[in-house]
Parts: sequence; C-alpha cells; structure tokens
Amino acid sequence: MEINLCIPAIPARVSPIVIETGLAAALGQHLKRVAQGRELFWVWDARVWELWQRRVACLNWPGLTSERLLLFDATEVNKRLAKVEELARQLVRAGADRMSFLVAVGGGVTGDVAGFLASIFMRGIPHVHLPTTLLAQVDSSVGGKTGVDLPEGKNLLGTFQQAQAVYIDPQFLETLSDEQFTQGMAEVIKMAMLGDGDLWSYLETNSSRILNREATPLEHIIAASCRLKAQVVEADERESGLRRILNLGHTVGHALERLSDYRILHGNAVAMGMLAATRLAVCLGLVADGVFGRLVALLEVYGLPTRIVGDYSPEAIVEALKTDKKQLAGKLHFIVPTDIGSVVQRHDLDLAALNEVLDDLRDR
Repeated sequence: MEINLCIPAIPARVSPIVIETGLAAALGQHLKRVAQGRELFWVWDARVWELWQRRVACLNWPGLTSERLLLFDATEVNKRLAKVEELARQLVRAGADRMSFLVAVGGGVTGDVAGFLASIFMRGIPHVHLPTTLLAQVDSSVGGKTGVDLPEGKNLLGTFQQAQAVYIDPQFLETLSDEQFTQGMAEVIKMAMLGDGDLWSYLETNSSRILNREATPLEHIIAASCRLKAQVVEADERESGLRRILNLGHTVGHALERLSDYRILHGNAVAMGMLAATRLAVCLGLVADGVFGRLVALLEVYGLPTRIVGDYSPEAIVEALKTDKKQLAGKLHFIVPTDIGSVVQRHDLDLAALNEVLDDLRDR
C-alpha cells in the first residue's frame, strides 16, 4: 500500500528591505504593521543595547520591555547550539509561544543566531532583522540564511527562513568602530566584484565620502549591495546553483577564520579569500592581471588586507577547506572572477595551483 501526501507549493512571499537614514524613529509603526498583532520579543547584541538603549527608550518600539528583551554577547564563539538553547529557554520563561514574533537587533552573528532560533522555536515563528553593522546591512541580513557553527566549521548547522522584513537605518553605523566598518566594506567590495561593475566604480571614486560615512553614499552602497543579493536569492533561494556566487572569497576566508580560531575577523578573511580567488583566476587564465591589481588597490583604500596574514601554511589552509560546507559530492566549489562584475563557479581546480597561490600571497 502506498499513500501519497501531497504538500501544496509554498506561495510566493515578499520580504521587503527598507533602507532609510533615520528609519529607527518610525520603526514602531513598521513593526506593528508586519507583526499583525503578534507579541514581539527582542534579541539584541548586548553591546549594541548598551550603546543604543537610551536613544531607543523614547521611540516607543512595541514589546521592548525587560521581560521580552534577550541580550547576548554576539561574538563568533557564541554562535553555537548551546547559545540557541539558552535563548530558547529564555523565550519560554518570558511567555513566548507559536504566535510570537522575534526582532533581531545587531550584526551578523545576532542575525544568524536569532534567525536560526526563530526558525526552530515551536517549529518556527516569524522574525525581522534590524541590522546595526555594515556587514549585516549589506549581506547577512538579506536572503534567509540562518546558522550556527560547529568545532569542525562555520555554519554547518542552519536553516533557510526569510525574514518578514529587513529594516536598515545607516544611522546605526555612527557608533560602529572603524575596524567593524572596514569589515563590512569587504562584503560591499565582494558584491561589486561578483556582479556590479558600476558599484565597483562608485567605490573607487567615492572612497573619501564613504569612509567619512556620509549618508548619501552609505545609502547608495547599501542599496546596491542589497539589490544585487536580492536578485540572486530570488533566482536561487536554497543555494542549488546561482546563489553560490555569493561565496566569492568565503572558501579560503572561512578556512582562515577557523584556523585562527576566529581571531581573524570575517571581513578581513573575505578580503584574503578574494585575493586568493582572483590570483588563482589569473593563474588559470580566466581573468586579466589588471583585475587583481585593481582589487589590491581597492582593498588597500578601505583598510583591508592585501596579503594573507597569519602563520598558516598553504597545506593547512587547503586541509581546512576539506570540511567547508561548500563541498558538494566531494568536490570543492570555488568562485573565481572573470572580470570586475563577473564570476564563474569552478569545481575542477588543481590544488597544486591553489597551494602555489596561497604561498605567493603569504605576508612574510
């Protein structure tokens, strides 16, 4: 006997990305509209809460009470299942149920952890993102990926759950350290390299205004990055093909993060990963050497590494790649550029060539 259980297709849904300087002042109305009467619970990066609690106290954000406020130290070492369980138990004690609604406020780690928590709490509750770092605003808050790390590698446990909305206020970047701002610029450069030559040119010609954090150029680069990522995710939400191009720089980057026990910051790791991918593409005859030169120059302008730092041998980096989640059918999928604004996926790479590239790029 065979019984067929026919599950109807998931209907199309819209996840708006709202980008506006000063948006925080109107966030309460946005949340009331999107939550549709559900009770709100908040997951904040503790550091962001410390910096912003006085400013938001007068904004009347719904549900932002001490009973419904969950704070955690949003560092990579806390991006683990144990932290998710701890937060879930806090939600239960605070009275959350299947009709609750989660608001994540913080950077990439906060979004990853809170999104993962929302996707599994009582089999899933809706959530929104309020990203407060440049890295989260241009990349991690968009696209529906959630995840936590294992000792064996980054994001090896995760789900896909699209946020009901993403609310981006560049004013949150006012309290961001220069170092953290620089980390976000690595992801902006990545987006430009993989699919937006106009954004690349904008980054080259407006570096002073961007580094001074002027509102207009910040909104421009955030919107351009989000627009491109949204286009890719719409075409391939579950990363079965096209979406893998967003991993440009992340293959070697994740290996370096893991080898350093996450002392190497994510943006620096992505920058070094892009250097390796682009240099490898030059060696394979896939891209002109001038593209590598432009990458080095742009990374330098924004204070990002132009060599692979740290005492990590090419062999150790390649070994770390073998546990990367981007491996499929035993083959490592590598994203390499073919021009500014264009990339290709390769899974037939010569590891000897990669070893040579990694050795050449070492900061001796």
